[in-house]
Amino acid sequence: MSLLGPAEIRRLAERLAVRPTKRLGQNFVIDGGTVRRIVRVAELRPDDVVIEIGPGLGSLTLALLPEVRGVVAVEIDPVLAAQLPLTVAEHAPELAGRLTVVPADALRVLPGDLPGERPTALVANLPYNVSVPVVLHLLETLPSLRRVLVMVQAEVADRLAAAPGSKTYGIPSLKAAWYADVRRAGPVGRTVFWPVPNVDSGLVAMTRRKPPVTRASREEVFAAVDAAFAQRRKTLRAALASWAGTAAAAEHALRAAGVDPVKRGEQLTIDDFARIAENRM
Repeated sequence: MSLLGPAEIRRLAERLAVRPTKRLGQNFVIDGGTVRRIVRVAELRPDDVVIEIGPGLGSLTLALLPEVRGVVAVEIDPVLAAQLPLTVAEHAPELAGRLTVVPADALRVLPGDLPGERPTALVANLPYNVSVPVVLHLLETLPSLRRVLVMVQAEVADRLAAAPGSKTYGIPSLKAAWYADVRRAGPVGRTVFWPVPNVDSGLVAMTRRKPPVTRASREEVFAAVDAAFAQRRKTLRAALASWAGTAAAAEHALRAAGVDPVKRGEQLTIDDFARIAENRM
């Protein structure tokens, strides 16, 4: 099987009259070494079913198909969604039966929209403009996902994998940590894309884990996280006052959770926020 090279990708885009758009976050990978690296770092198993978001012209799809039982490709662009099976049939006809294309918006896709077996892994070059919402949406709606390997903007990769106390630690870090252990899995340069973006990219790996043990719901915990970072410079007692009803109620929840009220949100873990939400009066 041959992967798509730079010249072939450009010819295919020209034939389809596809012009990569910033609105859809379209930056196509044109480097075979990069897609092979993504597949390798993803640590996929032969029995995995991968969900790929935004497959575009199929560079990563072709690299994934030989390694897994199936690939469910979710593509919002109807022209690209229609072309992908044809590209796979041309380059890897013996693997065409492993591909399922779902023409849909990944931010709205639900388990019932995905035919066949539930995906066990998410592997994707995600559009920059929706990368965090897509990851969080899929982790919530597809509990079958055990592993994630996504390529995102380098700054977003830093935020997702940040540890408490770091400058990049915040809402994406905490919400991702609800679902998974998250780590940076390497940098990606700009020149592997067409068109070349103005920023570097990075790989982020996630391994599903159980959420914090708490009586509070995920929505209640995430509401506390959002409130704490809406006024990042304030102490938690002040930042959580509106969320709790009053500053005194916020202090009660914090002390009951074993958290110093003068701390700030970037110093806490997702388990801390789970305890805070649990103790809201």
